Formats: sequence, structure tokens, C-alpha cells
Amino acid sequence: MNRRAKGALEAGLLAYIGLPYLLVQLANLGLIREGKRARHEVALTFDDGPDPATTPAVLDALAAAGAKATFFVLAASAEAQPDLMARMLSEGHQVEAHAALHRHAWIRSLWGAFADPGEAARRIGKVTGQPVRLHRPPHGAYTLATILGQRKAGLTGAHWSIEGHDWHARFTPEQVRERLGRLLVPGAVVVLHDAGPGAQKAVPMLPGLLADLKVRGYKAVRLDALDGAAPQGRADFRRRAFLALDAIFDRLGGVTFAGGRADNLFRIARVPFPLSGVRLQNGQDVPAGVPALEFHVNNPVLVDLGPRASVRQARRDDLRVVARDWQTRMELADAQYIFCLSAVSPLLGLLNFENHDLPPGTARRLQGWANVLRRAYGNDPTAKAPRLSILSRQRFMELYGAATNGDTGT
Repeated sequence: MNRRAKGALEAGLLAYIGLPYLLVQLANLGLIREGKRARHEVALTFDDGPDPATTPAVLDALAAAGAKATFFVLAASAEAQPDLMARMLSEGHQVEAHAALHRHAWIRSLWGAFADPGEAARRIGKVTGQPVRLHRPPHGAYTLATILGQRKAGLTGAHWSIEGHDWHARFTPEQVRERLGRLLVPGAVVVLHDAGPGAQKAVPMLPGLLADLKVRGYKAVRLDALDGAAPQGRADFRRRAFLALDAIFDRLGGVTFAGGRADNLFRIARVPFPLSGVRLQNGQDVPAGVPALEFHVNNPVLVDLGPRASVRQARRDDLRVVARDWQTRMELADAQYIFCLSAVSPLLGLLNFENHDLPPGTARRLQGWANVLRRAYGNDPTAKAPRLSILSRQRFMELYGAATNGDTGT
């Protein structure tokens, strides 16, 4: 192959697979991926069914919990199981298209990848008697032909924000449940399987997961009922990029979500206290370098909940989870203060934190970063002046430590 032909092939592969992979499959631009984080609700979605050996158990568990879900079904399976399809609809679940042929888009012919979304939608719609509006291709994989096929059929692509890993050979049902409990956030779209290898983990795990959701105040809803679930645009991608930066920062700094749960409002780490000359209102000096617990705000949850609801959630549950971690995690045991350097000090003041001015250089640096974050999350990019919010361990435990055993934040 000469250089020109090789270059043309590489350019063609980039246009056909590379760009769809980056922009759609990874960035999820134009796809429904998640909802807002303002309500404690999630969308459970199931792929690869229906299967008479496993789907009934999934429907039984959903019915027992009063939960609704969305099923992305295979056309041939839908045609072979009209009674199961009818049961899904009669019990209030959403039925959408997965595929006519369950094969990764990258190894399909151009025409096959283009025609599959429309064929699947037509065949499934004929079984259900209602239009199919969403399409989730096998493995969530895209090529240019997949995208064009969805558009030609009038379908919107549907992805997910949390993968249960029920398909993974090394995951047990309990590990799938633990993973989802750790990663769950309001507005999440969870992908599981009601058929195939994934169902062997999802079916036994599902009743426990639904019980966990109830304990944590979550409601499982159809994808079309999930608040804020809409095709992702540039603003959503920008927000996810900053979430990725937070994740890198947390990994490098040993920062973890309080309670080990991504839906907590606070991320915490043990650090040496970074400031000098700080004196609490009771006259106690805070030595520079003393072991302390630094916390950072979970930005997307705070933004979507709004200030008032965030304060209520923090006071009712999330700060109590921080207190429990502080009392039970050995690596935090010697921390003597809890503090935050941020522009949300007025909210923290409502939670009984003392607020103190920062050195001018530190304040300018933090305010610049706060302005960037506010712009990323679609807010007015003029943050309030950052301040130090701080409490002693004793005072924090007086406020939030009393109900850490068996409270609703567990």
C-alpha cells in the first residue's frame, strides 16, 4: 500500500470510527446519558432481553419494590416473547430498541450498522404497538453509520453514566451491588442486563439493590421520566471534564467521598493545616501543620440541588456521615480540626462553621479557580471571595457526631 492510499485509509477510519468514538461513544455528545442531580431518583436500564429464563425475575423484583425501569430489547427476542413484552408495558416500564443483530458496530458492514437502528425500532414497535424513540447500540459502540442510522430512523441515542459490571466474569452479585452503591448519584442512568451473562449477576443482586435505593431515599424511574435527561451538549461535556479533573485531584491528594459514596456533598482528606495565624472565636489558636480534616464540596450535587436544599441535606445526613468517617477511619483519627477553603463560606456559615478571611494572595488564587468552576457548571462566573470555614473536632462532633450510628446516611 503506497503512502497516499495509507493516508486515505487512516483518514477514513478516523472519520468513520475515531471521531464517533471520541465525540459520541466517550463524550456522549448528542446522547441521553444522565439527568440532573437535584432529585433522589435514578434510571435503571436493562439490555439484551427479554429472556423467559431471567427477565420475569427482574420484573418481579421491580414490582415488589414499586420501581420502574427501561428495557433496551433485541428485536428477535421481543418477537419471540410477546407475553413478556406485554408484561413490561402493563407494569409501566419503558421499552426501547437495543439491536436487530447484537454485534459490535466496529465489525459490522457500513450498511448493516446504518440499517440496524431502524430495523430494530420497526420490529420492536410492531410487537409493542407503540413507537420506539430511543436506541442503545450493543456495547454502546458507535460508528458514523450508527449515528446516521439513528438519525434516519428518528431515534435518539441512549447511553449510561454508571456501568454495573454485571457482565464482568470477576464480579460477584454482591460486588456489583457494592459498586453501584458506591458510584450512585442522583440522576444516574445505570446499565444492567436482564439476559445473557450479565443477568446471572443482576438477577440475584437486584432485590438488594432496590432495598438499598429505598433506604437511601432514591426512587427508580423510567428513563423518559428522569429529571433533566436530555441529549448531551457542549455544556454537559464541559461539566464532565471538570468532574474528571476533580477525580484526578482526588486520586493525587488521597481525597475520598465521605462514606465512600459519590452522592455525598463532601469529599475529605487528612492534611496538615495550611495556614498560620488562625484563631477560633473561643480564643484557641490553630497551629500551622496540625493534622486536620480538609473537605471539598461535591460541585455537581451542590449546583443541581441549589443552596437551600444542599444545606438541608448536609445538616440532616451528609455531615453526619463525615462525623462517622472521622470517628471510625484510623487514618483520620489524629485530625484536630475540620476546614474548607472555598467561596461557599456563606452556606457553611449556616451549618455553624466559623468563617475567617484568607491571606490576599490565597484568596485571589482560589477565587480565580472558583470563577472557572462556576462557568463550567453554567453559573454566574463571579464567585464570592473565598474564606476559611473551620471548626474544632470537639465542636463538630457536638453538632454532627451524636447520630452517626444507624443514621439515614449509612
